[in-house]
Amino acid sequence: MKRVLCAWFGAVLLLAGMAPLTAGAVEPIKIGFGMALTGGLAGNGKAALVAIQIWRDEINAKGGLLGRPVQLIYYDDQTNPALVPGIYTKLLDVDKVDLVISGYGTNLQAPAMPIIMQHGMTFIGLFGLDVNHQFHYDRFFQIQPNGEDPSISSIEGFFQAAMTAKPTPKTVAMVGADAEYPKVALEGARKIVKQLGLKIVYDRSYPPTTVDYTPIIRSIQATNPDIVYVASYPPDSAGMVHAAHEVGLKATVFGGGMIGLQFASLKQQLGEMLNGIICYDMYVPSTTMNFPGINEFLAKYQPVAKEEGADQLGFYLPPFAYAAMQILTQAVETTKGLDQGKIAEYIHATEFDTVVGHVKFAANGEWAKPRVIFVQYRGIKGNDLEQFKKPGTAVIVAPAEYKTGDVEAPYSAIAH
Repeated sequence: MKRVLCAWFGAVLLLAGMAPLTAGAVEPIKIGFGMALTGGLAGNGKAALVAIQIWRDEINAKGGLLGRPVQLIYYDDQTNPALVPGIYTKLLDVDKVDLVISGYGTNLQAPAMPIIMQHGMTFIGLFGLDVNHQFHYDRFFQIQPNGEDPSISSIEGFFQAAMTAKPTPKTVAMVGADAEYPKVALEGARKIVKQLGLKIVYDRSYPPTTVDYTPIIRSIQATNPDIVYVASYPPDSAGMVHAAHEVGLKATVFGGGMIGLQFASLKQQLGEMLNGIICYDMYVPSTTMNFPGINEFLAKYQPVAKEEGADQLGFYLPPFAYAAMQILTQAVETTKGLDQGKIAEYIHATEFDTVVGHVKFAANGEWAKPRVIFVQYRGIKGNDLEQFKKPGTAVIVAPAEYKTGDVEAPYSAIAH
């Protein structure tokens, strides 16, 4: 029985990204997190893990943190929010981790927050929308460039770009899934639309279980909108794009907050059907986003990602996951310890230089300055991923600071 238990415990250590310590070894600094390694968000969960492992290997090659090796302890949250509280309780109470970061996505961050707050931990979130709005926790930091008011700043660039189209849009159709992220996004879109004086001709949600999006696009088409704004999760985004092509959607501008179009898998699947769509993103290869270290990171990431079955381009989440670890490294080393309060105070007070550029946090833990970009897909031919590694297939149309081209319209002329 003792042998069986030892074998089982060894397997658990391996699955959690740990390695048993040898006698006399320096006690490691343990960093714990849950991550979507299976389920709907696994593609990017695996991508984030690859980025974090690259950081771990680099920092350990330099002698570790505070002269101690770094050990990652992680568990598969299966893209299931119900598993998250148990994972972080185990990490903090059983594994006794020294530092924590979040899993990927809004729905996998929020359930961890009460546990994190009870333990007084500093917590860096990996791509969540306005997670701290309900908690007001002063040790939370979001590594996503949404700005202090994510419900507005993550959306307004789309409408800024859309209003430059010719002819000038006057009407808008809005649609999204009946789920957390789309609800927040559509609420923000309504505020912006009101400010712009656009007339709403369609504003509806659909069940998350929807599989056929053609009737939705037909209903939108019947209202003859100039702008079609969509807030959707990856399966919906793909379905909407397919339906727009099947119906032959006639609109001046089509796109919005469509999660998934940033992923290598959907880029490859949709190929030329992306042409003409304007959608949010976080990073694309361009002369305006050539941040120090980004190319070197991607050169390390992409070969590993291909072997691990993670996002092969790595433009969306991986650089930001790596940047989160850069921030944590600087905070720990500068404060010379693992005091959570001192680490959080330092992060609040500091502007960081990372592979995704300058990062400074506002009081609520969001980025002080928003930097969500909106791109228009153009000139895509076939389904080869290599074309996305070159500037030009994703032209930045907003914000002005990173802009690489003007909006081309109407969508219907480009897409069909």
